[in-house]
Amino acid sequence: MTESLITISIVGLIAGFLFSMPIAGPISVLITSNALKGRVKFCKHATNGASLADFIYVFIAVFGLTNLYSWYKPVIPYVLIIGALFLIYLGIKIFNTNLDLEHIGEGEIPETKLKKKDKNGFWTGFLLNFLNPTLFLGWLTSSFFVISFVASMGLNTGGLNNMIDQNVKNMNSITGNQIDTTRFEIPSYLKIDSVNQQTIENQRKDAEGYPSYFPLCVSILYALFLSLGSIIWFYYLTWILAKHRHKIKVIVVKRIIQGLGLILCGFGLFLGYKAIIFFLA
Repeated sequence: MTESLITISIVGLIAGFLFSMPIAGPISVLITSNALKGRVKFCKHATNGASLADFIYVFIAVFGLTNLYSWYKPVIPYVLIIGALFLIYLGIKIFNTNLDLEHIGEGEIPETKLKKKDKNGFWTGFLLNFLNPTLFLGWLTSSFFVISFVASMGLNTGGLNNMIDQNVKNMNSITGNQIDTTRFEIPSYLKIDSVNQQTIENQRKDAEGYPSYFPLCVSILYALFLSLGSIIWFYYLTWILAKHRHKIKVIVVKRIIQGLGLILCGFGLFLGYKAIIFFLA
């Protein structure tokens, strides 16, 4: 039991860190644009808020609460519209940013001017992720791949691989085979051999003897460490950008921030498009 808890913790931490690295999502754009303005504390608060939303979605995805999706599905288009408007609002706000030229070469803009706004970063980050229901399916499919891969290596996942596999099947029945698991097949040279297959079978039998609360514990642990991995990455990204931003010309920083604002508006338009598709369906 202890072995599986340690494995899940490490796997969750690494997965959260790696899956957060691509600077291609709304929260990444928010963190990057504000780090370039030197708003370190705002970025940290926003990261914590976004990670809380990730924790909620990941926990629901892996613990087996996918049946909630049947109840949640009718309101998804409305959530998407709210999320789209929120993203467009943030994008326009970032695009119209006026840089503090006097402090652009320093480590951080004076806290006295931004203290109240920095505290709002938590809710900005939380809403940015929470108002994007597609994250639920994203975390479910990515967790399916990660945990399946770990199980194929013969590592003890505490039965989490079986739980996620069942959750994917449940989601397919609810959404009409929306999740294509063939895209996450393990490469042939990494597929499990007979020894690992026997190991997995033994682990499955062991999992049946775990306490009734164990699935809850392992789900919380995985979601918690995945969120922690995400926090570590965005804290590092914030630090590296804020520290070296003074090496970039002010006009270049301004153009980058404006470009990121337009990208955020683009994400908003995409969510709006997804909402229209849901309404038409």
